[in-house]
Amino acid sequence: MAKKFSLIIHGGAGALEQIKREGNEADYMESIRGILESGRSILATGGTALEAVEHCAMKLEDDPLYNAGRGSVLNEYGEVEMDAAIMDGKTFEAGSVAGITSIKNPTVLARQVLEKSEHVMLIGKGAHEFAKFCGLPRMGNDYFVVDTRIRQWREAQKMGGMMLDHEAAKPSQKLGTIGAVAQDCAGNLAAATSTGGIVNKRWGRVGDSPIVGAGVFADNETCGVSATGYGEQFQRTVLCKMIADFVYFQDMDAQAAAKAGIDYLVRKVQGLGGVIVIDRTGSCAVGHSTSGMIYGQIERGGETLCKLA
Repeated sequence: MAKKFSLIIHGGAGALEQIKREGNEADYMESIRGILESGRSILATGGTALEAVEHCAMKLEDDPLYNAGRGSVLNEYGEVEMDAAIMDGKTFEAGSVAGITSIKNPTVLARQVLEKSEHVMLIGKGAHEFAKFCGLPRMGNDYFVVDTRIRQWREAQKMGGMMLDHEAAKPSQKLGTIGAVAQDCAGNLAAATSTGGIVNKRWGRVGDSPIVGAGVFADNETCGVSATGYGEQFQRTVLCKMIADFVYFQDMDAQAAAKAGIDYLVRKVQGLGGVIVIDRTGSCAVGHSTSGMIYGQIERGGETLCKLA
């Protein structure tokens, strides 16, 4: 019997009550479902997990609903500054980029780092030079900036500080960091994470999303993980690798490992955020310490499930 594929994606974790009050839930569910189905087409026809997570992350980056690619939050200068990473669980190869200001799809650039460079992470000017070498399209700031982000940035400036993409001085719609994890029909795992970071961020701040082991991780022997939340907390706990260790050392399945990881995050640093996980058997799981998370999954080739909960 042919092995089934699994796919799970997320659009961020946080306080989602405002979405439900304003009746915007259908927009997110339609987006998540459409992206999952396009990922299904790749995996069902023999595509690799790496291809699937790059594709899904790219589609999430293109959707202004989320804090990644177009629709990213603004830094202290009113500009978009993005981070992304991708990892192959078969080879342990990884690529990541940080401080990207004009690349349409940071995850695509991260994939190029994985495949065409001897490095894992490229940042800032060097990353843009590499993108030019790879022939990737560059976009002006106007492409990335959407009205909701401008209002959110102004609120953060009035408050005099930084805030997560799902926070606001007043309740507003939830917009979040994105991620994707897949297991293909050959049993290979891959994961990708992409973000615009924290609203009004300063001093070249980089969160967990482009850090292998913190915001993303994939290993065929254990699981694939993508995270979202306060990046500093995920960096200090190396949370995605911690979840993989729960699978490796304690033989936990995806759900148990996701729960154990979030419990650890809260116990150690009172962490806020969430994770999506696919383990080596193809089981999908979600864990979060926030009041809600946006995600969808296809487990072992089954039905498409989307949730805002």
